[in-house]
Formats: sequence, structure tokens, C-alpha cells
Amino acid sequence: MTRVVLEGAAYVVTVDDTDTVLRDTTVVVEDGVITDLRSAAAGPVDADETIDARGRLVLPGLVNLHTHLPMTLLRGLAEDVDLQGFLTRVWAAEGAVMDPATVELGATLGALESLLGGCTTQLDMYFHHEAAHRGAVAAGSRHVIGPVFMDGPGPDGLAWEERIALMRAWPAAMAAIGGPAVPVSAMPHATYTCSPEKLAEVVATLREVRGEGPGLLTTHVSENAAENTDVAARYGATPTEVLAGAGWLDGDLPLVVGHGVHLSPADRERLAAAGAAVAHCPGSNQKLASGALPWEAVHDSGVRLGIGTDGCSSSNDLDMWQAMRQAALLARLTSGRPDVASAHEVLRAATLEGAKALGLGDEIGSVEVGKRADLVVVDLEKPHLTPVHDVQALLVFAAGRADVTDVLVDGQPVVRAGRSTRLDTPDLLARARERGATARAAAEAS
Repeated sequence: MTRVVLEGAAYVVTVDDTDTVLRDTTVVVEDGVITDLRSAAAGPVDADETIDARGRLVLPGLVNLHTHLPMTLLRGLAEDVDLQGFLTRVWAAEGAVMDPATVELGATLGALESLLGGCTTQLDMYFHHEAAHRGAVAAGSRHVIGPVFMDGPGPDGLAWEERIALMRAWPAAMAAIGGPAVPVSAMPHATYTCSPEKLAEVVATLREVRGEGPGLLTTHVSENAAENTDVAARYGATPTEVLAGAGWLDGDLPLVVGHGVHLSPADRERLAAAGAAVAHCPGSNQKLASGALPWEAVHDSGVRLGIGTDGCSSSNDLDMWQAMRQAALLARLTSGRPDVASAHEVLRAATLEGAKALGLGDEIGSVEVGKRADLVVVDLEKPHLTPVHDVQALLVFAAGRADVTDVLVDGQPVVRAGRSTRLDTPDLLARARERGATARAAAEAS
């Protein structure tokens, strides 16, 4: 048995059913599972590794519900354009440089950025998914990914039959790579790049290959108005209606729709009835001028809301703290109400609600005895975090990724004192700079 102890935390923000906040508490982790939340006054606990959490705050690991980690290497290559202009520029660069080795490098870099900022789980979507998974797992992430599907060859040049073959092989490939437990996932890019017939084939294949294990579907949905117009012209339906016709809303598989900015009221009702979640990406949506998701309307419809950063080439960073803050402020600005998207609601969206959206709510997303230990330690000994009045508001509106000191994933310390325990960071950065220069040259040539 391996025991890791987070000793004497000033606050433990549990994000349990009642949003309990514990004071002066020691968190005991044994073989990756939280086994005790005990008063620090009870004294020290024997441990294989002890993390001094005095003067610090412990919270669940953040869950990024929509991102594209390997795009860290493409950061800044598609500026001042809308979604369609962004895709035109980025796909050209991807086709030129994003081979499996480069994807693995970019995913490792993106996972490192995420973990250093307290984001322990990412729902990632990218070509060469096996390479991306290897890279993210090497960094220590709980990384959810699966084959990407498009009607055409896409930047990876694969035919449809090859994509289906990758889906069939994915459970075994996941097992071989290892890493924290995640669902078998399928990831068609969007309803405008994948036909209804092929979307139906994807969900049927996922139902077959997942066996008795968990599965997950995700795709981009109604990210901007032009997407809705395009899909309506092709099929006489909204993207959500296309998914429904393809069997995606039958409710037997967790479904995460990326963005959902322009969902109609009927779309939201359909998604709520299917138990689906929307991954809200406020930074990317604002930067690409895609629009503002109506947080209050989506929430009130019964659709689960999670938080995402999108990829680095559209939002330019993987900062979940900034995404939380943007989500809260944008919801209030667009609704004209200062009580919409409260701090505790947004924090839940970035932790437990994101975990539930992935089908992992019984395993992660809160600090509770019996759950896997995906945990983040935040240093409160900072001027901008002193004093503490409303701890959830402090986290959403004042704290940031630079305040993260230590991170555990599945009970393993993957960040200690602000540094990765798994990676040679200087070497990783040097390789990323070199490959990034090649990506820039390819983008400029296109």
C-alpha cells in the first residue's frame, strides 16, 4: 500500500452534494483512493509521501471538458479570424506538420500546461489519437480521447474505413498505453464534416466495441451561426437534430457537445432529455466572435454545463481558471443579472459536473472518501488571496494557475512545488520550440 498525505490544509473545498468546506483538515490517500478527511489537530499520519498543505487550499482537480491539446504547437497561427477562417488556416498547417510524433510532443506539452495549472482531466479531440494519448499520459493526465471522424481524408489523410478500424482497435490500444481509467470515446469532428449516415455508423461501432465498459460520444455542435446555417442548408435541420436522427440522443452513452453557443430552445430540450452536457468554451467563443452561450437558459433547460478551454490555436491557452472567470462574467454580462453563474455553480461546472459529463462522477470531481484522488493544492499565502471571506468566490474570481503548488492524479503526485515530477521540462520545451518553428513556416506557406 502507498499512502500520500496532504497535511493540515487550511481549507478543503470538497464540491460534494452540499458544497462542504472543511477547515484545518488532513487528506489521506491510499493506493490512489481518498480514505480519510481528518482534523489536522488529530496529529500527523504515517505516509510514504507527505505534502505540507498548511496555509493552503485543497480542491478537486479541474476538468477541461473540451480541448485539443496538441494544438499547443499551433498557438498564435490563426489570429483575427472567425471559426471558418480559423479552420482554413489551421488545417493547412496540421496537414503539413502534425504527424504522430509531433502530435505526441504537442499533447505532452499541452498536458504539462494543464497539470501545472491544476487541470487533471482533459476531454481532448485530435488526429493521431493514440500518439496524443501517449503524450498526455506520460505527463500524468487523466486523458480522455478517441478516434476523430470526418467524411473526407482530413489533415491525417485517413479513409473512412481506416477510422472505423481505429475505433475497433482503440480499447486494446488504450489498455496498452495505460494511465488513469477513462471511457472509450468516439469523436466525429462535427455534423458539417461527418454525414448523418456516418455519424450513425460511429455510434453503432462505439456501442459494439465498448463492451461492458463505459463509452463516450463528443463532437462540435452549434459553435457559431454560420455552422447552423451550413447544416440547415445541407440537411434542413439543426446540428442537434442531425445527431438525434443518427441515434446520438438515445441516452445510453454519455454525450458532450462542444460549445453549443447557438442551440435553439428545442435543441436544449432534446439534449437535456438525453442527459447530455455542453462544454462551454467562453474564451474561444469570444476570441473567434462566435457568440455568447446563454448560460442561464442552458442551465435552466436541464442540460449539464461543463467548462472547456478549446485548443490553444483558438483560445491561445489552456487556463481553466481564466475560463471559469470568463464563464461567470460573460453569463452576467449577457443576462444583465449579477446572480447568474454563481461562483459555486461555476466551480462545480469545472469539477464535478465535468466529471459527471464524462461518466466519471462516481470516481472523481469532488474530495470525498472513496473517490480517486485527483487533487490540487493552492497556495493562499498571496496578497490577492488574502483575506478569505467567500472561498468559492476567491477561487473563481481571484485565484489563478500560478497559485497551484501541487497536483495529484489518481493519487500520484504529478506536480510538486510547481514542477512536473514526470517530465524533463527543459528538453520538452526545446523540442516544442523547434517543431513550432516548422509549423509556423508551413502555416505561412499555406
